[in-house]
Formats: sequence, structure tokens, C-alpha cells
Amino acid sequence: MFARLRDWLFGRGATENLPERVREAIRQQQDRSEILIGWAELVLVGLLAVAYETTTMAAGVVQEDYSFETEVFVIYGIFAVIRLGLAYRRLLPEWFLYVSAIADTALLIGLIYSFHYKYAQPAVFYLKAPILLYIFLLIALRALRFEARFVIVTGLAAVAGWIALVLYALSGRGGPPNITDDFVEYMTSNAFLIQAEADKVLAILLTTIVLAIAIARARRLLVRSVSEGAAARDLSRFFDPGVAARIRSAAMSIKPGEGELRDVAILTVDLRGFTRLSTELQPDDVMKLLQDYQGRVCPLIVSNGGSIDKFLGDGILASFGAVAPSPTAAADALRAADAVIEAADRWTNERRAAGLPPLSIGLAAASGRVVFGAVGDGERLEFTVIGDAVNFAAKLEKHNKDEKTRAVVDSNTYAKAEQQGYLAPAVRERRPGRKVAGVADLVDIVVLA
Repeated sequence: MFARLRDWLFGRGATENLPERVREAIRQQQDRSEILIGWAELVLVGLLAVAYETTTMAAGVVQEDYSFETEVFVIYGIFAVIRLGLAYRRLLPEWFLYVSAIADTALLIGLIYSFHYKYAQPAVFYLKAPILLYIFLLIALRALRFEARFVIVTGLAAVAGWIALVLYALSGRGGPPNITDDFVEYMTSNAFLIQAEADKVLAILLTTIVLAIAIARARRLLVRSVSEGAAARDLSRFFDPGVAARIRSAAMSIKPGEGELRDVAILTVDLRGFTRLSTELQPDDVMKLLQDYQGRVCPLIVSNGGSIDKFLGDGILASFGAVAPSPTAAADALRAADAVIEAADRWTNERRAAGLPPLSIGLAAASGRVVFGAVGDGERLEFTVIGDAVNFAAKLEKHNKDEKTRAVVDSNTYAKAEQQGYLAPAVRERRPGRKVAGVADLVDIVVLA
């Protein structure tokens, strides 16, 4: 039971089975927390130093031999600067974190101890110093790291330090303890009330326990959040960014079979000659070629407002206005087509210059009403577009071979794009009344390349 409580409080069981990339993300969060803690320590010691150095000694009392606050502040200030520097360089060892927590508490306890010297009063005088409240700030400061163990160490160090001060006051070496049971006498004179000191110790302990439990719970939420964040970033590489955002922002769990009607534009891109070339290349070379091709084409589609619906081997199916409705879907699709054609021409020239066989693309665009939604069996879902426009675009892309072209679009989509603000980079050839395989009616097409 003790082992389970230890693991729950210290969070060891929550991270030991996580992937290294997730543990690294948590370490980065903690490193940033240590920088924040370092600055907080530096500010705290500065405030305490100003407060101490601007107060005056008791009238007619000389205690210069015991006035050691300045030296303590200087030493601790140097310590805080070194700690902050190590935090920025991510070089803080774990043992140093414990030393830092204990040093913070020791500084505060030492300053409280100096009160009866500074003001020439019995030792019980320092037990009423309001600076004790800073103990709770130091304990809370350790919560920034989201590890209960440092909160516990700081709290226990504070309890030990305060008990030491109480025992010293009771010993009589710092002056008579003046033990009393009268609360009024305790509040109005240098008297010692054991119940008051027990309350302070109990308050520190309870604060430490409550905060440690809260941090243990928060750390589990942190681990879960970092894990899900890392998973979301990884999954975003497999999903279109728009689809990933839609999944994250969905008010309810996404179910298969739910769809929405959209007026969209569809763009299909195919790499010509890839099937033959893939049989001649090594598997790694095939994948590198695909990566080179997709790395050139996909950013152009996305930057023009498109969403990559799926990769079909060397084919790319993209939609415009599906993930989010767009009044310029057709124009965006043709702008993306122009950019892809230009990039394909540059790629061909680069391959020729490098002595590699040139590759060309086939491209087609179409528009119409489709259903956009999730399909699958409930365990594995995929967002996709379904409708005549998708099939029509695929058939137009294949029709490029019959027309001896690289890129075409039907005239209706082209006219719609012009209405939406599309400006062609050159005069386009129009070919009316073409017979496209799989399409019943004749199609008027516009040649893009």
C-alpha cells in the first residue's frame, strides 16, 4: 500500500510506460517550470533583502556582531543566479533541486531566527514574525514543477525548521521562554504558547499534504494532456490539418454515417510512369521519390485552401470547400492546379539536369455537390468526400491520356472559377464536346497544360 501511495504521489507509475517522445515533452515542460521557479526565487530573495535592509534596529540597541543578513542574502543571491543559469541550460541535476528546496527554507528559517538578535528580544519574539507566511509561498512555488515530492520535501523542511526554532526558544538559551496558557498574554508580550506553535506546524503540514495531493492529481492530468497533445501532433501528420482541427473541436463523438452536403471543387493529381519506375527502383528509392513528389505538390494544394483527402499510391485526391464551406472553392482549386503544374515543370527540369528520367503529372479538376463526412466501421474512421464530382474528376484525369494533355478541367468548373475571381496565367485552349470514358454526356473541357 505504501508503494502504491508513493507511486501515486511521486508520479513514477504515470510516466514509466510512456513513449520517449512523450517523456521528453514532459521534461521540457518541467525545464520551463524550473526557469520560472528560478526567477521567482531571485525575486523573492531580492524582496526579502530590501525589506530587511530598509528596517531599523531597536533604538539604543547595538547588535552589529549578529547582523549577518547581508552576507546571507549575497550568498543566496549568488546561489539563485547559478540555479537560474543551470535551469536555462537544462543542466539542473535532481539532487540540486532537493538542495534548492531545502536552501530556500533554510534561508527563511535563518532570517526568522535573526529577528531576536536584530531587535534585541528573547528568542520567543521571532515565533511571531509575520515572515513565516513566506513558508507557504515557498511550498506553493514547488508546485510549478508538477511533482509532489518537491512540495513534500519543502513542507517537511519547513516543519523541521520551525520545530527547531521552537525547541531553541524553549531551551532558554535565547532568553526566557515565558511559557503561558493565556492567549491574550501570548499576543501582547514575549510569551510562549505551545498550542499556537502546534497550530502553525499543523497548518504547514496540512498545506503540504493538500498541495501534494493536488499536484499528484494535476501531474496525471499533465501526463495525459502531454500524451494526447503529442498524439494529436503525430496524428495531424496523417490527417489533413482542417480535418484534424474538426476532430479536436467536435462537440460530440464523431460517428460513421454522419455527413454534410457541400458545394466543393475536387482536384486529382497523378504521377505518370510511376508504376513502371517503381519496378525498376529499390524500395527505399521508391519511397524517397514519392516523398519528393508529395513534398512538392501537397504544400501547394494546402496553401491554396485545399485539403488532402487521401493518397492513392502515387495519386492525390484533394478537396476545396469540403472541410469548411468556401465561396471560392473552384477558384482555389485552379490556383492550386496552376501552382502544381509550375512545380512539376521545375521538378522535370531538375531531374533532367541531374541525369534522372523525367516524370510528369496528370491533373484534373471538377466541381459539384458532394457529401462530406466520416465513413468506417466505428473502430476505424476516415473523413472523405463522396459524390459525382469526385468520380468525375478521376475520369477527367484519366482522359488526359486521350487528349494528350497533362491537366484539364470541365468548362463549367472553369467558368465558376472565373466568377469567383480566378485569373488564368495564359489563354487556355477549349475543347468542346469531348467523350470522356464513363461519362454519358459529352464534356466541354479546358486544357490547363
